Amino acid sequence: MKKLLLTSATLAILGMTVPVNAKHHDQAGAEMKDTGLAAILADARRGEDKARDVYRHPAETLHFFGVKPDQTVAEYAPGGGWYTRILAPYLADSGRYIAVNADSSDSSFPDRAREARTKGWPESFPDIVAKWTDIEAQKIRAFESDEIPDDIKGTVDRILIFRSLHGMLNSNRADSELRALREMLADDGMVGIVQHRAKKDASYAMSNGTKGYLKQASVVALFALNGFELVSESEVNANPEDSSDYEGGVWTLPPVLRLGETDKAKYTAIGESDRMTLLFKKLP
Repeated sequence: MKKLLLTSATLAILGMTVPVNAKHHDQAGAEMKDTGLAAILADARRGEDKARDVYRHPAETLHFFGVKPDQTVAEYAPGGGWYTRILAPYLADSGRYIAVNADSSDSSFPDRAREARTKGWPESFPDIVAKWTDIEAQKIRAFESDEIPDDIKGTVDRILIFRSLHGMLNSNRADSELRALREMLADDGMVGIVQHRAKKDASYAMSNGTKGYLKQASVVALFALNGFELVSESEVNANPEDSSDYEGGVWTLPPVLRLGETDKAKYTAIGESDRMTLLFKKLP
């Protein structure tokens, strides 16, 4: 199985693609007011999260993905919860928020404590979200991609993957994860992607995911291999100041600033990474 995953993911990295272009008309401001998203983004509980809005454009991004407050939306690999703290409140009243992490069954761990935290994540994450948002934990569902409940399969309107595709590729599980996520989607369901973007002419070393960056053509190809078609793309999260060629990878830039105080002002001025923003539909 691992050989198959690596083979098809590698094919995608090599650049198979069917380019599709679509202009994104920004109506996010009006949409925010109509749906209450503006109030969520302005909520004092977001604290330091707000500083990232200038780079991550949450209102415009969610508008482009067609996320509505009455939908069932799954977030893949929510990590530190930056988007979770927007999505969970946005969907709390009339929709449903679901968190999905990668299958951990084949993972290795540095110690038992880390293993316990990872494998206990489906049970602990709803309580964490409740502390972040004051939403009742029982309203939040969380599970790993190999344990998707039957009542979830075929019901999800949107799956959102923020800056996580390189991790799928680096762990040789891109195909298995995307196929598992595909099972969750309703027939008209879609997947929204925000991913660090390598230059079109970037070397393999700079665009194979180990630096955090992927070529947009590679991402389109990877999804095509796994039963999806690109329907629209946006430059809402583009950053032309990002050269995408740092030896330390995308983590050279904010918010990580891997080099510490070395050239901190330079990289802070660049801002967060150049990102592709893509919307895929599930094929029959």
